[in-house]
Amino acid sequence: MKLHYEVPGDDFTRAGDASGDVKRRLKRLGFPPDVIRRAAIAIYEGEINMVIHAGGGTADIEIMPDRITAVLSDNGPGIPDVEKAMQEGWSTAPDNIRALGFGAGMGLPNIRKYSDSLNIDTAVGKGTTLTITVLANPAQQ
Repeated sequence: MKLHYEVPGDDFTRAGDASGDVKRRLKRLGFPPDVIRRAAIAIYEGEINMVIHAGGGTADIEIMPDRITAVLSDNGPGIPDVEKAMQEGWSTAPDNIRALGFGAGMGLPNIRKYSDSLNIDTAVGKGTTLTITVLANPAQQ
């Protein structure tokens, strides 16, 4: 099953629409609760990052019996220092976003924590694409 979502920029009320829909679909398809939770968290964190940092983007999700793959793409500013961005608590979110309760610097670390693989393709001034994979049965890696 292939799904496509537009992630609107600067709209926190709609951030999470894609991850919520994927979560509902995975439940209907009978995926294990832990797999559903990990996929939903990883996709949600990517959506929030697109809203905060990139003015939105797209989420393309492929659900297969053995895995969920999410490709999240934006045309934002890119990530100048991926190693720093992967550190818990490091954030470039502005104060007004932090005042809303977002931008704590846990997005990419949480994606890494809850996924089985994460690839970050980024170029400063051109945007970022995250490819996230959550296996349906991680023990079978």
